[in-house]
Amino acid sequence: MRAPAPPHGTGRYERLGREYFAKVVPLDDEPRVKAEREGLEALRATATVRVPRFIDEGRDEERSWLLLEWLEIGSLAASSAAALGASLAALHRIPQKRFGWEHDNYIGATVQVNGWSDDWLAFWQDKRLMPQLRLAARNRLPSRLMNRGERLAADCGAFFRSHKPQPSLLHGDLWGGNAGALADATPVVFDPAVYVGDREADLAMTALFGGFPADLEAAYRAAWAPDDGYRVRRDFYNLYHVLNHANLFAGGYVRQSEELVERLIAEIA
Repeated sequence: MRAPAPPHGTGRYERLGREYFAKVVPLDDEPRVKAEREGLEALRATATVRVPRFIDEGRDEERSWLLLEWLEIGSLAASSAAALGASLAALHRIPQKRFGWEHDNYIGATVQVNGWSDDWLAFWQDKRLMPQLRLAARNRLPSRLMNRGERLAADCGAFFRSHKPQPSLLHGDLWGGNAGALADATPVVFDPAVYVGDREADLAMTALFGGFPADLEAAYRAAWAPDDGYRVRRDFYNLYHVLNHANLFAGGYVRQSEELVERLIAEIA
């Protein structure tokens, strides 16, 4: 007989005397938990970063769920942040054939458009920046944001004159809320939005939404320093995530998106 389904919601779940992390979603959201499992398994297969181990998944007439090992995860201290920076560089060094991913997945609650490409800049324009701008139009965000964003998308090749990205497997959603450390200081990452892209896009997000201890970037740079011009590309890559937050939550993220677009356009001028 199959074990009972976990209760609604997300968090600690006990089954047959063992503890797990359960993520339970409405059946319509089943693709999101399947994409999360796929991302975790892709990262785990590299043996570079620690992720929660997959235990089980299931569905009934109303819900879909994912069970992962339960880990007692605390905040990143200096040593664990440094270890994560080195692990992230090791992940990014593993050779990949081309940019993208086999199918769409999710960035938060938003569909993240994928597919494969040999042209990184075209991928970022067509699969990252432009979908967010089209979504902003559907959400009736300020028209100037779309107009200026489209100009930025058309001219952003200027940011890549001294930088030729090589394909790297990315976590894809590496902000401070998606990482922590075990009691022995081993860093752990979770909730990925994986795809193959420019390693700088992963590093860039570690500086967004509160960021990580400075030790992470210092350790990453010691292992594999970004190319010249990274500071501007960092903001360019993070625009994708700020726009996504503007589309999901509106509020101050709309103004932040507008200011970021204007700052990036000024860098091109």
